[in-house]
Amino acid sequence: MGILERVRSFLPGNNGPTANDELEKDGPHTGMVIVAHPDDAEFMFGGTVAKFCALGWTMYYVLATSGDKGTHDEELSHQELAAIREQEQRDACDVLGVKEVIFLGHPDGFLKPDEELRGEIVRLLRQYRPDVVLTWDGFRQGFNHSDHRAIGIAVRDAIYPAVRDHLYYPSDKEDGLEAHKVNEMLMGGSDDPDYRVDISDHLETKLKAIICHKSQIGGTPEEVRKRWSARMRSAGGGTPMESFKRVSIRRPARQQESEKKETDQKPAESSEAQPAASAQR
Repeated sequence: MGILERVRSFLPGNNGPTANDELEKDGPHTGMVIVAHPDDAEFMFGGTVAKFCALGWTMYYVLATSGDKGTHDEELSHQELAAIREQEQRDACDVLGVKEVIFLGHPDGFLKPDEELRGEIVRLLRQYRPDVVLTWDGFRQGFNHSDHRAIGIAVRDAIYPAVRDHLYYPSDKEDGLEAHKVNEMLMGGSDDPDYRVDISDHLETKLKAIICHKSQIGGTPEEVRKRWSARMRSAGGGTPMESFKRVSIRRPARQQESEKKETDQKPAESSEAQPAASAQR
């Protein structure tokens, strides 16, 4: 059995442990949410963030923009709207239990998955060293905001292979930031999700976080709560669910044990993990 087949055997829908089992039973992790705009994460996977925080995870948010275009109010300037939306995001993160929020300050609507953005993400990954990263699926089909596509692609390119190879962005090492390997990537908004999180115990927290984004929601808090509660339950067939496409970059524990035994019996060889859905060199 090839390495891709062995890794895939541990993904949801196969005979190995489910992604939920792996992430929730391994113990607390460090997680990083990397999205384009304030409110992206709350609408897309705020319940999952709340659940991870409740499990003792340390969660960080990275926002590529401050959402300075997202309004129909002609009286607001870019700067005023950015300030409002940044505070709304901080308030939502307080509700969820997120430790820190980082704004990169790129202009809303003009993100590009280029060397600059990828380098910023690599640096933050090396600084905060998350085990799990949550972001947009930059490769989803159909109608989607260009910033969502851009951030999803930039995050994937940063995680594999840039952040783990020290010759990418070598100035990071000069500043004391070592190469790092992210274990799991969960991509929201996917056309083909294979990882689902039951957020039954955290739906109310998600709704409270959504309501923090007052500049972006229509209706009263009760109307918003009712609308989104119904939407979450509908997505899970009655159970509030959030769905992702999962990329597992580490080798499953059983495979690591087997390979360690083999390595102990012969000269050392590279044991570098490959992404479950990555292109190999």
